[in-house]
Order: sequence, then C-alpha cells, then structure tokens
Amino acid sequence: MARMGDKVAARRAAIEAGIPVVPGTDRPITTPAEAVEFFKTHGGPIILKAAYGGGGRGMRRIDSLEEAEEAFRSASREALTAFGDGSMFAEKFVVRPRHIEVQLLGDHHGNVVHLFERDCSVQRRHQKVVEIAPAPQLAPEIRDRMLHDALKIARH
Repeated sequence: MARMGDKVAARRAAIEAGIPVVPGTDRPITTPAEAVEFFKTHGGPIILKAAYGGGGRGMRRIDSLEEAEEAFRSASREALTAFGDGSMFAEKFVVRPRHIEVQLLGDHHGNVVHLFERDCSVQRRHQKVVEIAPAPQLAPEIRDRMLHDALKIARH
C-alpha cells in the first residue's frame, strides 16, 4: 500500500512486474530544466504531478515547451505547500483517458483477489465525482488484462 502511494515507486513496481506504462520519469524531478528535458525528449503534451501527493494538487498539463518552466515552478510550489515536498513526476499526457480502477483485497498470507473494476472518469479538478461499476463499454479483453495486471502488481 505504501509503495503504491508514491507515484515514482508505484511506476517502478509496475515496470519490475512487467506491466506496460506510459513514458514517464523514473525518479522525482526537482528542477524546471528536468521538465523541459522530458518535454523535449517525449514531445507534448505532458503532465506534471506532485510526486508525493494527490487529489489533483500540484498537477499541470504542458502543451508547449514555452510553458514548461513556469508550469513546473507553479506546480512545485503548490505541491510543497500541500504535501511538504515540491518534487514532481512527469509523464506523457494521455488525451481523453478513462480513469478505471481495480479494487483489490489481500491478506498477510499472500492471497490477493480483485473485486473487478470501476470507472472513475467523471471528475472535477482531478477529483472523482462518480464511480461506476462495472465500467461501461469496456472491452472484455481490456477488462481481463487490467484485472490480470492488477493482481500481478499486487503479488509483486
């Protein structure tokens, strides 16, 4: 649970477990120059997220190289105020994504089961407003892959 609460550690765990992830930084970034370099390498749009927080705070979408430095500074200040750490995480921005989560249960004996998925795409300011289960119009093969990968990372 603690590892999944840290975006960079969660990403690293997914990669270690062999789960595909979108391009992103493999460690927290702490300077505007690092955000600029990520944008130059991966192109836009990208998104900056607070490395040690959530709830939509410290998030900025960057569509052009010119806005990268100020967006980093602004997001980092917000993250520092909200979470006590201004470190950021950058990743390629997925346009029109669906936010689908898999609920898991595990015990101290290594047993893990999923309780299927829910669609949390209806959001306001990066905060979930509605959660729908099961996720509507989700292709069965994508559902199966998501459930499999959720169990895989939990066991990892």
